[in-house]
Amino acid sequence: MKTKTRAVFEDGILRPLERLNLKQGEVVEIEISNAVRRSKGIIKIDAKLGKEIAESDEFSCLES
Repeated sequence: MKTKTRAVFEDGILRPLERLNLKQGEVVEIEISNAVRRSKGIIKIDAKLGKEIAESDEFSCLES
């Protein structure tokens, strides 16, 4: 199952902004996507190319 939702980080905990269809104790994989916004300005790159790189599975640093 693949679900996309927004969450708020508060007191060291990610709190989803909507109800998730998960069982208590279920392990999930989380992909954090705001890291690109925080790094804005570190390197100069075309916005379209930057988005393509950020969203590409080929350049992901997360293990599958």
